[in-house]
Amino acid sequence: MFEIEDYTYDLPQDLVAQEPAPKRDHSRLLVVDRSSASLSHNQFYDLPTLLQPGDLLVVNDTRVVPARILGHKESGGRVEVFVLEHPGPEEEGPSTRLCLVKSSRQPKLGSLLFFDSGVYGAVKSVLDNGLMKIFFGGDRGIDEFLAEKGILPLPPYIKRGENTLFSDLDKERYQTVYSKREGAIAAPTAGLHFTEELLKKIKRKGIFVVSLTLHVGYGTFRPVKAKDIRQHQLGHEYYSIGSETANQIKEAKKNGGRIVAVGTTVVRALESASAQDGSVLPGDGKTDLLITPGFVFRVVDALITNFHLPKSSLLFLVSAFTGLDLIKRAYREAVEKRYRFYSYGDAMLIV
Repeated sequence: MFEIEDYTYDLPQDLVAQEPAPKRDHSRLLVVDRSSASLSHNQFYDLPTLLQPGDLLVVNDTRVVPARILGHKESGGRVEVFVLEHPGPEEEGPSTRLCLVKSSRQPKLGSLLFFDSGVYGAVKSVLDNGLMKIFFGGDRGIDEFLAEKGILPLPPYIKRGENTLFSDLDKERYQTVYSKREGAIAAPTAGLHFTEELLKKIKRKGIFVVSLTLHVGYGTFRPVKAKDIRQHQLGHEYYSIGSETANQIKEAKKNGGRIVAVGTTVVRALESASAQDGSVLPGDGKTDLLITPGFVFRVVDALITNFHLPKSSLLFLVSAFTGLDLIKRAYREAVEKRYRFYSYGDAMLIV
């Protein structure tokens, strides 16, 4: 269960969702019951009937930074830069950032890149797989420039090219309705299915909703090259858990309610901040927690999540939570029933 080849599956390319469902909560929802090893098919708007009064839903309120910028090299050739590092709320933004660079020919060490508004970049180091450290200078800081000129960074499997028909839709739908704290380079996609009305229905049923923040970083998507998945290393990601959220988790557990994590980011934040007794320690921190089969979950009792890429750390996590055999069966059935996959796709509820 630790071999990377155990975490692959066949997926027809036409099941990779290229756009969101017409309405957020009209995506499909595959319910996986771990105790009975059973699968059932629902719509996401059925969620209030699938949870119980006293359950506690924990969401991630991070907001995606418009972190893609377009420019040109000294030669005049086009370059696309995806800024991967963003300061935490208490940090002053450094001028040198880790970036993912795309161009016909990769810039060399020391070369200059030019952007709008008098902003330029200087390549300070060249790493693997298109990664570079770039110093940003010019008439304004890089964070101000991203806020003004940056483009929302969609995953590479969502094909847009030069097509701008979806740009306004993506600006709205690639953020959760409860996103507040900017700092992520990708959306916590399990939360994309929620609407304000659905959250109201959930609360009216006596199900509580609290938030935390984990800013999704590049490490979550870094390709896994290790044959033994336990050897893979994630980058550190900033998280923040308030005292109110920690207290409500403690209260829900004391009263027999389930802690329902909305997304793998919430799982990683809660389990990183967990104590031996299953309580959660409030505060800010950074986590590089890699969850693989055999991990002991102290906090999370149920999980809402999307369908994840083969051989990804996210698939390791859901396999650890669900059981590898059951998650494989769930994915096979999702393919057979033509569920939509990945960021704009359908969802699972694992109980």
